[in-house]
Amino acid sequence: MELRALQPCVIVAVEAVVSAGFPSPAGDYAEGRIDLTDTLVPHPSASFTLRISGHSMTGAGIHDGDLAIVDRSLTARHDDVVVAAVDGELLCKRLVIQRGRTRLAPDCDDRAYTAIDVTDHPGFAIWGVVTATIRFHRR
Repeated sequence: MELRALQPCVIVAVEAVVSAGFPSPAGDYAEGRIDLTDTLVPHPSASFTLRISGHSMTGAGIHDGDLAIVDRSLTARHDDVVVAAVDGELLCKRLVIQRGRTRLAPDCDDRAYTAIDVTDHPGFAIWGVVTATIRFHRR
């Protein structure tokens, strides 16, 4: 895994609401600048990205090919989407902590994907919390 230092990525920010349904009359808008590094990566020294592979997290809006931003400085909580290692394999799943049990659960309608109980599992470690994903609509 290659690590690269983050550089500011400043782009124009147009503060306007864009309808994804029926068209609405155009309103006034303002332009400014937004630094995507500050917005997407609040803890750069503790963050990394991973490419998502698979379809088990579509209910969380995470799709095959998305780029996940993972923050290692956050303490994972119940219902967070996390990247975890289980016996050396990296997984992106929802963390479920209930009644003293810890599971990594898929978030999709496909019953082929099942939760993994990692309570007291020696090969389980949380690598970080997924804080954002980037989906490319045109390549």
